[in-house]
Amino acid sequence: MTARSWLVLTDGYLSARDAKTAHGVIRYSRDEIAAVIDPEYAGRSLAEVMPQLERDAPIVSTVAEGLAHSPTSLLLGVATPGGWLPDHWRAWINEALEAGLEIANGLHRFLRHDRELVKLARASGATLWDVREPPSNIPLFTGRSIGIPKRTVLTVGSDCSVGKMTVALELARAGHNRGFSTEFVATGQTGIMIAGRGIAVDRVVADFVSGAAETLVCETHPSSDVLMVEGQGSLWHPAYAGVTLSLLHGSAPHVMVLCHQAGRSAIEEPPYTAIPPLPEVIARYEDMAATVRPARVACIALNCSRLSAAEAHAAVQETEEQTGLATGDVFAGDSPRLWSALEAALPERRHSSLLSQ
Repeated sequence: MTARSWLVLTDGYLSARDAKTAHGVIRYSRDEIAAVIDPEYAGRSLAEVMPQLERDAPIVSTVAEGLAHSPTSLLLGVATPGGWLPDHWRAWINEALEAGLEIANGLHRFLRHDRELVKLARASGATLWDVREPPSNIPLFTGRSIGIPKRTVLTVGSDCSVGKMTVALELARAGHNRGFSTEFVATGQTGIMIAGRGIAVDRVVADFVSGAAETLVCETHPSSDVLMVEGQGSLWHPAYAGVTLSLLHGSAPHVMVLCHQAGRSAIEEPPYTAIPPLPEVIARYEDMAATVRPARVACIALNCSRLSAAEAHAAVQETEEQTGLATGDVFAGDSPRLWSALEAALPERRHSSLLSQ
C-alpha cells in the first residue's frame, strides 16, 4: 500500500459532521497528516481544535501554505451536497495538481470526468483518485465467501450514521491487541481512504453489491484471520436497506455487531421509520443472515456521544438488560470488552486444507 502524507481540506467544517471523511482519515489512517486546510482555524493546531481525533498537525489557510509541509495527497474531506465542487476548491485542486499532488475524492461527482482537471493531472503526473468509483469486473454472488477459512464479522445498524465504520476499526484494533490477525474490510469511501483498498458499495449496480461484498472478503490478506467488515445503512432505512441486505448476504458473516445510537427511536431522515425494540432488531438481522449462513449478534456497540457520562452508563446498563448482550461504547474505550464478547462468539478457524477434503 502506498504511503501518503495527507493535506486535508475541511474549509470551515473541521468541527462539523460534514467533515466526517476528514475525521475518519485523520484518526485512523496510518499515514502522516501533513496539514489541514481550514481558514476558520488557521494558525491553531489540530490537537487543540479536535483533540478527540488523537492526532496533531498544523492548520493552514491555503494549499500554498500546506505545500510547505511536504504532503503527497490532497484529501477532499468534506461531503458537499450532491457532490458539488465549490469554485474556490477548484482553484485549490488546480494548485495541488500543478504541485504534483494526488487528489483523493470521496464525492459522488468524479474528478476524472472533468477535462480541465484531467489535463492538469496528466501534465504534472498527478493522480485523480475517485474513491467511490467501483471496479468494472465485479461478479455476481457465487457463495465463495461461505467457504473461506477465515472468521467474518459484520457491523450492522439500527440506522445510518451510528458508527458502523468506527466500530469495525476499533474492534479490529482490539482484536489485534489480543493477538488476532484482524483486517478491516472497507465498503465506503472513508474506510477505503483509511485502508487503502475496498469497494464503495453505494456506487455498485444493485445486482452486484452482494458480489462486491463477497469479492472483498475473498481477496483479503492471506495472513488475516478475523475480518471486520464495515456495514452500511440499515434494514429500517428505505433508501439504503438494499445495500445493507446485500452486504449481509455477500459477506456471509459468522457473527454480527449491532450498532445503535443511544436514545434513537426512529431513523433520522424521511420517512422517519420507527426503529423497533433492539431485541426485534437483533432477531430481524439474524433471520436475514440465515438465508446464506446462520449468524448471531454477539454484542451491542452503543453510541453514547450525545449523552453525559451518567446517562451513558445508564443507557449501557439498560441495553444489556433489554438484550442480554454485552454492551459498550467504543467512543468511550469499551472496545476490549466488546471484543471479548465477539471473540467468545467466533467459531473455530477452519484451515484451507480441510476445505478440499
